Amino acid sequence: MTEVSGKNGKAGRYDAIVVGAGHNGLTAGAYLAKAGLKTLIVEKNDYIGGAAVSRELHEGWTYSNCSYVCSLLRPEVARDLELGRHGLQVIPYEGGATFLNNGDHFGSYAEHNAFRREIQRHSPIDADAYDRYSRYIMRQCRFIRPLLLRTPPDPVSMRPKDLQEMMFLLKRFHDLGAREMADMLRFWTMSVGEFLDEFFESEVLKAHFAGSGIIGTGLGVYSPGTAYVLLHHYMGDVDGSIGAWGFTRGGMGGVSKALSLAFMEAGGEIVTGSGINHFLTENGQVSGVVLDNGDVYEASTVVSNMDVRRTFLEHVEEGELDGDFIKAVKRFKIRGSSGKLNIALDSLPDFPALPPNSILMQGDMHASESLDELERAYDDWKVGKWSEEPYFDMLIPSQIDPTLTHPGKHMMTVFVQYAPYELAGGESWNGPARQAFADTVINKIARHSPGFRDKIVHMEVRTPWDIENEVGLTEGNIFQGELTFDQLLFNRPVPGYAQYRSPIKGLYLCGSSAHPGGGVMAAPGANAAREVLSDMGRAAVGNGVMGRAA
Repeated sequence: MTEVSGKNGKAGRYDAIVVGAGHNGLTAGAYLAKAGLKTLIVEKNDYIGGAAVSRELHEGWTYSNCSYVCSLLRPEVARDLELGRHGLQVIPYEGGATFLNNGDHFGSYAEHNAFRREIQRHSPIDADAYDRYSRYIMRQCRFIRPLLLRTPPDPVSMRPKDLQEMMFLLKRFHDLGAREMADMLRFWTMSVGEFLDEFFESEVLKAHFAGSGIIGTGLGVYSPGTAYVLLHHYMGDVDGSIGAWGFTRGGMGGVSKALSLAFMEAGGEIVTGSGINHFLTENGQVSGVVLDNGDVYEASTVVSNMDVRRTFLEHVEEGELDGDFIKAVKRFKIRGSSGKLNIALDSLPDFPALPPNSILMQGDMHASESLDELERAYDDWKVGKWSEEPYFDMLIPSQIDPTLTHPGKHMMTVFVQYAPYELAGGESWNGPARQAFADTVINKIARHSPGFRDKIVHMEVRTPWDIENEVGLTEGNIFQGELTFDQLLFNRPVPGYAQYRSPIKGLYLCGSSAHPGGGVMAAPGANAAREVLSDMGRAAVGNGVMGRAA
């Protein structure tokens, strides 16, 4: 992790200022700096990376203590910014499993024929259904992936750029044909449970796939819109293998470190250790930022990597925005539903359901057996409780990445659904609830791994409250806003302002509240930088991203 010392007590004038050194802020800053702008990034924490960080919170163990796996990072951005030259390395993993209460397991193999045989072991019918399912998902990916690095049009605008982009979208829909177009719109609005019910009969198979539809989302498996969330997790790739996932060597901070090196190589500056107090504005135009420590930095272009609510409701002075815009921002759904455990282990856990030295342990492991179980977990969240039978996405990246800890020791990351932002009865996450939540998760893991508790050397427990207060994600929502159909494309985050601009001239959004949404993707940051440079009339640098302005 690159840590850049602060410059408290100083102020200065820049061409552009980026607020927040998360991966999207670093991406936007890198493109702006490479285009020749004198660019500053300000960050409230003493370290960079936002949610994509690697931190040694217990001596000898490095945690990816927020985001934990890599797939969605756009290869066009990686090529433009030469992230490989700056040290980024993503190591794919090739397995995964769901543990069953009867002592068996469902294995998820990267190799297609091995995975078919495993599906057939649980349901002969579903083996053929899986091929149909895969083809369907791939069709959806082929449609959506080209839109990720494009600026959504304003559908009510008559500007040539908007009309041109609307024609692009209409042509893509027209080329689908009437039947496939209707099927696609149905998919984007349906629940992941209903979608999987149409393909499979095996409950464990459906539960295994359904997790991708609820991770980071304040919705259940039968909530409309969760089928798209599943697609959102499938549209990435590792080394050109669509849908694959991997570990960033050195933890997820490796992404942020590579981005920061690209940014600083282009002449960018980073100031850490003080967050923004408010944006400076004059006559509807941004003119800089005032930090919490009193430092003032001036620029006629400011790009916010904060979510849309924090940007406009907490850091724009009263009277600068009209009431309708403020109401629209308040309506944007950002709900906390996720927790996380980061665990230092004295040795590799044993999972008796798996064969010895199984490759399945190297990937994501779960222990939810049915859609009904997942829906009941969501029911707990709705009434302000953490789930009694939580869904978790559990991985041990130290099996593949030896840089994370000492030989023979291991680091485990456990992402948990569901954990409410506000607990029932006004209970605080800073009391006994934190440990009780962790115990619930550990108890479920231990049912499938005898002696697991005895291997724990250290554990970090992260609730939605912690994620909000440390990272700055409202309610701990990892996507900076739900990925439902009403909050996608030209509706994200606010109709009329889905092109990274805002009602304040010169103030832009580059975080995941903007199109195309969350995950360590870097697309919002790249897209926002492109729009900034377009407004400035500046030549952009990069072949993969900068030619796609609306």
